[in-house]
Order: sequence, then C-alpha cells, then structure tokens
Amino acid sequence: MLDSEQRPITAGGFVKSGPIIYQDISEKAGLTTWKHKMGTPQKPYILETIGSGVALLDYDLDGWLDIYLVNGSTKEGLDGSAEPPHAVLFHNNHDGTFTNVTAKAGVSNDRWGFGVAVGDYDNDGWPDLYVGNYGKNRLYHNNHDGTFTDIAETAGVTLGNWSTGPSFGDYDGDGLLDIFVPGYIHWDMDHLPLSGNKEVGFANCSFRGAATMCGPRGLPGEPDHLFHNNGNGTFTDVSVKTGVNDKSHYYGFSSTFVDIDDDGKLDLIVTDDSSPNYLYLNKGDGTFQDASFYSGFALNQDARETASMGLAVGDYANNGHLDLYTTTFSDDYKTLYRNDGDANFVDITPQMGIAEPTYPFLSWGTQFFDYDNDGWKDLMFVSGHVYPQVDQHNWGTSFAERPLLFHNLVHGKKFEVMPAVEGTGLADVLPARGAAFGDLFNDGKIDVVINCLDHTPVLLRNVNADKNHWVGLQLIGGPKSPRDAVGSTVYLTAGGQRQRGDVMSGGSFESSNDFRVHFGLGDTAAIDKVEIHWPDGKKETIQVPGIDRYFAIEEGRGIVPSVYDGIAADHASAKGNTAYGGR
Repeated sequence: MLDSEQRPITAGGFVKSGPIIYQDISEKAGLTTWKHKMGTPQKPYILETIGSGVALLDYDLDGWLDIYLVNGSTKEGLDGSAEPPHAVLFHNNHDGTFTNVTAKAGVSNDRWGFGVAVGDYDNDGWPDLYVGNYGKNRLYHNNHDGTFTDIAETAGVTLGNWSTGPSFGDYDGDGLLDIFVPGYIHWDMDHLPLSGNKEVGFANCSFRGAATMCGPRGLPGEPDHLFHNNGNGTFTDVSVKTGVNDKSHYYGFSSTFVDIDDDGKLDLIVTDDSSPNYLYLNKGDGTFQDASFYSGFALNQDARETASMGLAVGDYANNGHLDLYTTTFSDDYKTLYRNDGDANFVDITPQMGIAEPTYPFLSWGTQFFDYDNDGWKDLMFVSGHVYPQVDQHNWGTSFAERPLLFHNLVHGKKFEVMPAVEGTGLADVLPARGAAFGDLFNDGKIDVVINCLDHTPVLLRNVNADKNHWVGLQLIGGPKSPRDAVGSTVYLTAGGQRQRGDVMSGGSFESSNDFRVHFGLGDTAAIDKVEIHWPDGKKETIQVPGIDRYFAIEEGRGIVPSVYDGIAADHASAKGNTAYGGR
C-alpha cells in the first residue's frame, strides 16, 4: 500500500494540516542523549529484532512520572569483550526535561534486556522494577533514597533463558504482589539458527521470497513462569501448580493481571507470537482455568492464531466490561476483542473500521486511553518492522513506521484513524517497540514514551487543543491489599456516564504504564461518585471534591493529603483559576 508520493503508507500518508495531537519533544526533554542497541543492523537473528520495553514510575515519590528504558545488548557485550549497552532511568525535573540518573540509581541492567514491569512487591510504598532479559532477569528493590538493589538471586526469580514482558499481580489475594514472566524462544548462543542450517531443520527462512532471519516458528519455545511472593523477600515458582506454565511452549510476549470476568479475582492475559494467546481465569483456589479458546481470545475471527505482540486492556464502550486489543505482524489486521460479559470475547475489528488501515503495519506497544478527555477511551499503537530487507523491496511496508491513533466515535461504536499531520508526533517514522502511556506533565493529558530499536527514545507530548475536564486518581491499598493497589477497579460516574479504570502492571508491549487511573470528563464540571473495588474485596464509594487534578485515595481513609495538593495549587495559580478543586 503506497501513498500519493509512492511511499509505503507505513512511512507516508501524511497530510499538510489537521488536528495537532502529539508533538515529539524527545530532544528538548533530554531523552536523545541515550540510545537503544540490540545486536547488529543487519539483524540476522531474531534475538536482535524484538526490541525492549519502557516503564513509567514515580521512583522518588515526588508526584512526577520518571522513565525507565530497557536496553538490548550485543554478542560482545554478552561475552565481556565490549562494554554492554546500559538501560537508563530518567528523572523528571518537573519542567519538561529529564536527567539521566542511572549510575546513581544502579539500574543499568547491562544484560540483553527485553521487558519491564513496575510493582511494589514488599508493600513499603515505593515502586520496584522487574526486568526480563535474555539471560538472568533482575528484580530491582527501591531503597527509598534514589537507588535500587538487584535482589533477584536471593529472591529466586532470575530464570536464565529468554524472558519478555513481565507483570505484577496478587493472584491469590494475600495482599502481596506475585510476578508473572512470559518466555519467548529457548535460545542457545552456541547453536544459532540461520537459514538452511540444522538448527532450523535446514529450512529456508524468508519473507515474500527474500532471505531473512529465522523464527519464531520452527524454534523451540520457552515456558512461562509465575512466582508466588512469600512475603519475606523470596518467591516460589508455582507455574505448574497454578496451571500457567505454558506446557505448549508458545512464544510469549506481553502480559497483565486484571479482573476480566468481574468476579473479584485477578485473571491473567498473555499475548503470544505466532501461537494462540492465553487467557487464564482465576478459580480462587490458587489455580487458573485455561479459558483461552472458549473465551474467544486465543484466535482471531478467522480461527487462526496471530503474531500477537502488544496488549491493550480497557473499557472503550463504557459498559463496564474490559475489552482487549492485540497488535500483530504486517499483512494482518490488529485485533479488537469485544467483551460481551463473563470473559466472552468476539473479534469485531472489521465492523469497528480499524481492520483495513492496520494491515501494512507491524505493531507493538498499544493502549486504550482518552487522549482528548471526552470521556471515551481511544486506542493507539506504535510500529516497526523486524526485517531490514523490507526497505529494499516494494512491499508497501517499511522498517521504520509511524504510530496510529484511533479516535473513539459515536460512543464506542466506531473508531476513526486520526491524520498524520506533517511535523507532528503522529508523522514520526520510527523503529518502535515498547511504549508506555501516562501523564508525564501532570496536566491531565496522556503522553507516550516509545523505546525504539537501535534508536533514541521518543516522547510524544499530548498537546491536543481540547478544553475538556479530567480527573486522575492514585490509589493506595490498605493492610490487606497491595500497597500500590495493583488489581483495583474504579468506576467513575459523571455527567450521566459511568467509566471504568483498572490499576495494572505490565501490558502494552513489554512495558508498564502510569498506575494512576485517568478519566476524561468532557464538559462535565463535577463528579457524581467514584466506586472503588479494592484487591482485598472491599468496596468503597468516594466523593471527589474537585476536577482537573490528581487526588490520592487510600483504602479505608478516602482522599488523603498528598504531593498532588501542591502540584494542583501550583497549576491553579499558574492558570489563574480555581478549577483544580484544592482541599
């Protein structure tokens, strides 16, 4: 598919004018001082093509989101003959810029990195990080002083082959976050799969007749792992016992825990590359029911598996049910699964108007979020091909690709592709992989941070011109819930409309989004009520006294004083208004 200037639509199709929704402020923000590196530019092996994730977390509890970007590595970096590429932690300076604090923080990883998840596994009120690598994984404990300590060895969560997009969640309701880690391919550096060699059964690896790297099909898969939190800084591998060990050895990519069937227990969702997806329903007895096929999530509407990379979870129709979206390979549409209740999913992508535009794109990080604060969740994904060879052929696709943003129309009954206006963020052509979504400037607009393959990171700032209202909620769990409230569900009623938001770790592609629950309110200037379903089963109704700001809500205590009070006051004085609803 080519545009009017004979460019692949994935790297073209731009318009001269239209709504300016995102601006690329990566350089101005100071992020382009760091670069991702994974293998060699020629990409002869699949290990070099997958790319890495990004996490948004407030590691120093100052009320502003910081950025953690995972890096890859090289053969020389692995064997010690060259300095390995470092991951990076960027501290938010509250003025639109970020400072690299990796060395002080001690989170450079220095391994062949893929996925990252955020979660407060020890309930001390400070976010920790789990990093999935090829080789041993890391569990970075937050030391409360701007530094972290890798405790993965003593915690028993290193594994050792190829891990991808992890997530935290309290699957057994004991108030402690457990860790799920998808496995991708069982990789042997001493027996590398090249087209025509015995590692691939002497098969020729190709795409549309051109020789390419091999995999994942034909390569051995790596099993998935679930680690139970023992509450003493150690974890126990309960993968087999709980039924989530992936005995078929599918090619796991991204994961998240969320209550998908609304029974008060956290379920587990895993996207798999070139193999069926997993949906595990929590039985409440410490085990899961594999509902992948009968739920409708394992395959698309053609009853075939897809190369599912990224995962978005959200209630785009405002009907109280969580829907699912998976990003896939080029020459395939990206899949929207509508939840009809009780975790029964139907692939409705074509009738929503978002199948055909997505075929040429090879897509990764994705999320449902309300970019224009009109009260309806929109949808976005980022893309980039795995074969450098695509730029040498007239295949209608490209190695670097632009993001796609879909605006939610007619109350969740249709989506429309937003135009890629020249010179704006939606016209960025990138080798994108992981993406994390969150409000980096505390202005109520959801921004996007993208980790790009062999490239500097990208920060797309949301500059949409809407004047709609919003509210953001940071939840704090009580003594029997995880402290960071992962697994909570929030229902907000305002202007005759009820919206749902969930606190989730992981998801997107190998990434972790802003934990704060964000709601657009349109032109509604007051919130009727907020209902919170906490992880320990308690339910509370909260009256939120203001809009256009963040509030901290603690289980059993309601709205509590927080850093957001000062941030709201600063914003209000800067704007010369009182809409921030200070307490």
